[in-house]
Amino acid sequence: MRSLIVVVLLCNFGIVYAQSMQQRQKKFNLENGLAIQGYDPVSYFEGKPLEGDKTYAFQYQGVVYYFKNAANLELFKKSPASYEPQYGGWCAYAMGAKGETVEVDPETFKIIDKKLYLFYNKYFNNTLKSWNKDEAKLKGKADANWSKFK
Repeated sequence: MRSLIVVVLLCNFGIVYAQSMQQRQKKFNLENGLAIQGYDPVSYFEGKPLEGDKTYAFQYQGVVYYFKNAANLELFKKSPASYEPQYGGWCAYAMGAKGETVEVDPETFKIIDKKLYLFYNKYFNNTLKSWNKDEAKLKGKADANWSKFK
C-alpha cells in the first residue's frame, strides 16, 4: 500500500512540475524554443552579448539557453536567476510603458543592479533610449506589470 501511495505522489508531482514548466515557457520570449534568440546570457555580464553554441545548450525550468563555452554554461548552472533576462526576455520598456510583451533585439540591453534587461530596437525605434529617460518610473511599472504575468 505504501508503494502505491509513493507512486501516486510521484506521478502527481511529475504532472504538476510539467505543467509549471509549460506555464513558464508560455511566459518567456522564446524563438524556436530558445531564450534570447540563442544568445549566451552570461556574455551580457562580460560586456558584449555573443551568440551561444548549441553544443553548450542547457534547459532551465523548461527554457533552453545556449552558451558560447563550457565556462559560461557552468556559471549559469550555479546561479541561473542571476543571468536570466528580466520579464521573461520581453522588452523592458514595453513592459513598463504598457504592460505588453514585445520582441527584442538581443544586442540592445542594459544591466541594472546585476540584472539583464532587453529592449526592442528596430525601424528607428530604440526603446532603450526611451527607457533611459525615465528608468525609475518605467522599471517600477514594469515590475508591477510583470507580476500580473506570473
